[in-house]
Amino acid sequence: MALELVGKLVKVLPEVTGQGKNGAWNKQEFVIETLDSQYPKKVCLTAWGDKANDLKQFADGDTLKATFSAESREYNDRWYTELRAFRIELAEGGGESGYAAPSRPAQAQPARPAGQSQPAAMPFNTTFDDESNDLPF
Repeated sequence: MALELVGKLVKVLPEVTGQGKNGAWNKQEFVIETLDSQYPKKVCLTAWGDKANDLKQFADGDTLKATFSAESREYNDRWYTELRAFRIELAEGGGESGYAAPSRPAQAQPARPAGQSQPAAMPFNTTFDDESNDLPF
């Protein structure tokens, strides 16, 4: 499941490194604030490996689009959720809500011939005769 988030880079936290059974690893957490005008949210995401190095090219205040996956784990009857960013890039213009919709190819609208027009709309306060009202109730 891939999710997208568009927002302003607020903070890049210190890089964390370690040694595991499969070798050395590194991760870096960063905070993005959504572009909601009324209720912006701050979201902490994690970049692992090479993606952590990619964060160094961005500065605080840049508008980013992060594609990520969410995963939760249980440990000692507590649940921990990680948002793992696997693609981080500069946003193109940024969305109003901060949450990017799933991408879909644009569909072309058929062109309307010049001679055709839309039917005239019925006024709101139009009254109906009892014979013309075919509703069953």
